[in-house]
Amino acid sequence: MTIRALDQLLTRIGKRPAFVIALSTLWLILVGGIAFFWHLGSIGLIDETEPLFAEASRQMYTTGDWITPFFNGKTRFDKPALIYWCQAIAYSIFGVNEWAVRLPSAIAAMAVIGLAFYTVQWQLAKQDALEQVFRPSRRWLTAGVVAAVMALNPEMIVWGRTGVSDMLLTGCIGSALLCFFLGYASQEGSEIGDREQGGHGEYHTPHTPHTPPTAPNPHSLGGVGAPSSPPPHLPKKWYLACYVLIAGAILTKGPVGIVLPGLIISAFLLYLGKFREVMREMRLLLGMLIILVLSLPWYVLVTWRNGWNYINSFFGYHNIERFTEVVNGHTAPWYFYFLVVLLGFAPYSVYLPLSMARLKFWQRKYWCSQERSQQLGLFAFFWFVSIFGFFTIAVTKLPSYVLPLMPAAAILVGLLWSDLLKEHRLSKQTDILTPHTPRRAMARLYITSPTSPLPSSLLWTGWVNVIFVSAIAVALFYVPRLLGADPAAPQFRQMLQQSGLTTLGSVIWLVCAVVLAVVILRRRWRLLIGVNLLAFALSLIFVLTPALFLIDQERQLPLRELSAIAVQVQKPGEELVMVGFQKPTVVFYSQRPVNYIKMSAAAGDYVRKEAVNKTQSDSILVLAQPKKFPEMGLQSNSYQTLGKSGAYQLIRVLLNK
Repeated sequence: MTIRALDQLLTRIGKRPAFVIALSTLWLILVGGIAFFWHLGSIGLIDETEPLFAEASRQMYTTGDWITPFFNGKTRFDKPALIYWCQAIAYSIFGVNEWAVRLPSAIAAMAVIGLAFYTVQWQLAKQDALEQVFRPSRRWLTAGVVAAVMALNPEMIVWGRTGVSDMLLTGCIGSALLCFFLGYASQEGSEIGDREQGGHGEYHTPHTPHTPPTAPNPHSLGGVGAPSSPPPHLPKKWYLACYVLIAGAILTKGPVGIVLPGLIISAFLLYLGKFREVMREMRLLLGMLIILVLSLPWYVLVTWRNGWNYINSFFGYHNIERFTEVVNGHTAPWYFYFLVVLLGFAPYSVYLPLSMARLKFWQRKYWCSQERSQQLGLFAFFWFVSIFGFFTIAVTKLPSYVLPLMPAAAILVGLLWSDLLKEHRLSKQTDILTPHTPRRAMARLYITSPTSPLPSSLLWTGWVNVIFVSAIAVALFYVPRLLGADPAAPQFRQMLQQSGLTTLGSVIWLVCAVVLAVVILRRRWRLLIGVNLLAFALSLIFVLTPALFLIDQERQLPLRELSAIAVQVQKPGEELVMVGFQKPTVVFYSQRPVNYIKMSAAAGDYVRKEAVNKTQSDSILVLAQPKKFPEMGLQSNSYQTLGKSGAYQLIRVLLNK
């Protein structure tokens, strides 16, 4: 289908807003369904972090204590309460299961992707209105590409399908920033609409057979046939939503929930010289009051109940020390996040340098002269570099810390692709102009935009893309040979090699490299992102998901099976002890307290001590690898084997022997 034919099709569709909204919704459901909801609950919880959240939420749900999180009978102050509340609510609706554990993360991912889709479509519709042209294919296709790129990348998929707080934080921060931009851009947008459109919000043209379609209303999702203009208080509503979402971010991970949005928004506004002006628009003091009213009560209650233990643990250890010192051994070199973004946003990460360079962010006068609605790319740039720089400075480093910048990365790449589509359309002269299009606007359409990428730069970036996906293909082919021995999953390497999944993945990415090379040689730049998206989707469906089932079968299924056996055979007062490792999944699936003992010798001493003290039960359940039992000083006649699965064995140690 040609661009002109697609324009005509979307023009007809645009006259039916309900149909446009339905198509957009279906696309988001398709992309989000594949990325986040497909087999969401089919794989068991993954040690170590996920079951910590799942069990703390389960205990909150069963005990009715919605203030203090507990895990395994001890307080858990690592994260605030919002993620636990969301999971507990999901338990009450869907039951205590893996689907409910991960549902808040999947919903948060879908929310930020949907809002990004709307924001990009709105911004491009606004651009069409300013230039008095109608480019429906560019608008809707760009929004669709942004949504797909945002969903189909490793970082978003991993954390969007994991029941921890990282995606909920990203959903709150990302949505808050998008709401800020919509409020910021709408302030000027309504004035421009009144000035250029006579206060009606859409271009009125005589209804004649020769009249081209009218330019879109930038405030409507459908672009055509929507209400003429937003009410005067709409920007305040966007700002209000921003404040509410920042409060949600604070309740998800603490001070970072307001520090990151504040840093990004402040840097953006200071660069443009609009800090004071926009702060007045936002009613900052009222906004801070809203944030405090929504987020502070839980902190007051949990501190009142737990005192300095909570303050020292959460604010001291999990916030200040994580930024200034290495916590839990999570250290990394200064270039760590360059590698995380390269691999975590693969394969589109190779386009990020060009996506940023095309903005020419150093041309401050140019950006200050632009309409607010046309500053989305610049805003995404500050969003990306602020989070990247903040966590690069932080001493403790984890891959999930830069997850909140992934929406900005997708917007940057999507706008780059939009420029490619725009230039192609201009070369074909397929823009639909209104009768009132001024000559200056028409001239602007046929002049290369200051933010347009240089063909030579795009050419080199395309070949880097070919090299990158080729490297992925080679790496996948050698993965089974590169994997080391894993005591928790001794057969996984062999199973992976026999499955042929890595070979299939290698073929997919090798074919992707070949197709990309053909696309580059034929100068079909618009297809670059689409080829990458298709290859990633195929890898997710046919390689990654089956590989996760293999990992679950080898690593997590044995623990679930032995936990079920422990529930069946455990006597009243009988203790369950785990030796040599800490697997929180056992606590979640057994729904019983578990005593973790790391060293085998210490575990042996503990068993002998319990035998002397004559506890409530005359036996202890021990879950460990079989090689640990002799190290504990246990003889084969001193325990009874209750079950064995994978690398683990469950035994009952008789204390009277």
